Amino acid sequence: MVMIHAMSYSWSFLAIAVLLVLTPGADFAIIVRNTVTGGRGFGVATTFGVTAAAAAQGLLVSVGIADVIIRAQPVFLTIKWLGIGYLAYLAYGALRSALRGEYADPTTPRPRSRVTGFRQGFWSNASNPKILVFYLALLPQFVSAAAPWWVWLAHAWTLPVLGVAWCLLVVAMVQRARNWLARRRVRRALDASTGAVLLGFCVKLALTNDH
Repeated sequence: MVMIHAMSYSWSFLAIAVLLVLTPGADFAIIVRNTVTGGRGFGVATTFGVTAAAAAQGLLVSVGIADVIIRAQPVFLTIKWLGIGYLAYLAYGALRSALRGEYADPTTPRPRSRVTGFRQGFWSNASNPKILVFYLALLPQFVSAAAPWWVWLAHAWTLPVLGVAWCLLVVAMVQRARNWLARRRVRRALDASTGAVLLGFCVKLALTNDH
């Protein structure tokens, strides 16, 4: 009975994961902006970058490495401030675009490198060590300490699996409305709001306790 309980999946966790995925964050803002600026392919690449990073962090939690990183204060702080710096860099780019207001004709989109999109999505998620803390705080509420690592992984990967499905749907919806979203006035508002959201996350990360 103990083994069966240890290896069972918590459907309550699935319900919570759905709510978490539907809550917009920094990754969501970057995916929407990249879809508008570079089209569906750029948005999809950004989505898979975010998903790859989330899956990697879920794996680190499942095999116990994340706990080591969090306990190693210099490593944790290094990742934390690199993440803040990277999000600030992306925020600066969005706010600069909003201030300049210089955009290409939406009817002649400029292709963007999918490698760049993947990289931006990956580092946006991977450079946020608070995600590791979140995993470690949430998963023990639903997974038995005696459960094998792959049971932990099944729960940890619920978020990226749901996340990629939701974000691909968002990319498709944004793509359909892209001509409207790419208008100068709308685009400036989108860039301004994206920059503000990213700066807000920077401040939140900077002010949050180290553990």
